[in-house]
Amino acid sequence: MREFLIKSLDALVWVVTGLIAIGGAIGGMAAMSQGEPGGILIIFGALLYAVIFAGSFFLFKGIYENTKRTAEALEKLLAK
Repeated sequence: MREFLIKSLDALVWVVTGLIAIGGAIGGMAAMSQGEPGGILIIFGALLYAVIFAGSFFLFKGIYENTKRTAEALEKLLAK
């Protein structure tokens, strides 16, 4: 059950990251179509936010997986 939840969260993070990037691109293009020069900043900001969002999640996921592997290795070592 735990692995299912982690894999589901992984898929959800990809979906949310894509929505952030797409929403920022659409918002930036809408701003630029109305003559706002800051529309390009909206696009870059949204893409940067999407990268930071996904990167921080995958960093935490990596910490979780490393901790899990360390615990398994210690259990094998102590079982000897």
